[in-house]
Amino acid sequence: MTKREVIKAVLDGEKPPYVPWSFSFTINAAEKLKRHFGTDNLEPHLQNHILGLGNGIGFFEDLGNNRFRDVFGVIWNRSIEKDIGNVERPQLVEPTLAGYEFPDPKDKRFFEDIPGKIQNQGDLFRVYAIGFSLYERAWTLRGMENLMMDFIENPAFVRDLLRAISDYNIAQVEKALTYDIDAVYFGDDWGQQHGLQMGPGLWHEFINPELKRMYGAVRNAGKYVFIHSCGDVDELFDDLIEIGLNCFNPFQPEVMDVADLINRYRGRLTFHGGLSTQRTLPYGTPEDVRKETRKLISLGKDGGYILSPAHAVGGDVSLENMLSFINEALSQYDKKFEV
Repeated sequence: MTKREVIKAVLDGEKPPYVPWSFSFTINAAEKLKRHFGTDNLEPHLQNHILGLGNGIGFFEDLGNNRFRDVFGVIWNRSIEKDIGNVERPQLVEPTLAGYEFPDPKDKRFFEDIPGKIQNQGDLFRVYAIGFSLYERAWTLRGMENLMMDFIENPAFVRDLLRAISDYNIAQVEKALTYDIDAVYFGDDWGQQHGLQMGPGLWHEFINPELKRMYGAVRNAGKYVFIHSCGDVDELFDDLIEIGLNCFNPFQPEVMDVADLINRYRGRLTFHGGLSTQRTLPYGTPEDVRKETRKLISLGKDGGYILSPAHAVGGDVSLENMLSFINEALSQYDKKFEV
């Protein structure tokens, strides 16, 4: 089986020949691996199974002084957080869309490298990513505190804003589906360490209807739906499955019982993540990392699981710990790199 076929088997509820994986790293963590392997191309050493396509955040224009502008006009400050940054000021200073023009969802920059990537890595499972896809895009435009108050004080505006964002995403999905892709990956953090940021009532009232529209656009085309949503959101799994979700990431062990959830949802929902990026990877020993990775591989042997750290690996993780989980994954078919 190709790597693409192994991922499809897992998503379809079948038992795979081994547990597949897909790892990602922050800029600082990736630099450690690049120095270790002596190359800027990590893929031959990682043997990932998922090919990421598109641009998750939406093209940053470098303004200088660690400030960048995305296609929605939002300015991000990267002086502290280097990978994405922090929103510097909202675009929508008032609860209205009047005077604001959405960017072109079919901007060629989102798609121009897709044919080349597929040609070079066609054996991988192909996932088109739309990051900050709904709630997150709304608060980056309006400001999080403002949006939270808008849920209560300006509900009609929130509905208009979320509908406009989902319309944008659906238009981009339709363009992405003209390429030979397998899935669309939506990024949208709803959770905290305990519960939902906006609470379940507001999530069901405002978020769920637009997710149903976006997921439906993907599923009606015969493709898979992935979601990345950090935090304690497992109370939503049944609702997400009902509207078409196939794979959930990042699957944080600090806030979820990963063993229980894998076993309980196997055949209905696939999980991608699970290796602790808050505790084990930054603070554990290489043996701690190997032990946790082996446990996850054991849990996933009957399907329903794609091995990965619970988030992009941070710069506070040692090279030895990164190589420990990479080696455990690769050892499943005897392609092992030693520390």
